[in-house]
Amino acid sequence: MKIAENLKKFREEKGLTQEELAQFVGVNQSMIAHIENGLRIPSLAVSLELAEALNTTVDELCKGA
Repeated sequence: MKIAENLKKFREEKGLTQEELAQFVGVNQSMIAHIENGLRIPSLAVSLELAEALNTTVDELCKGA
């Protein structure tokens, strides 16, 4: 799943932990871990928050840059 790989890549490029990203987005760390492991697909609202926190777009988050 592309979003799982991209989320981890963008997060690590920003030097953020899962916990730090979760705090920015307003979710718990386990949700970030589940998305990165391909166990969950984030809602559109969470995807928008993730993209904003990572200074990217939802399109890039889903498809890759």
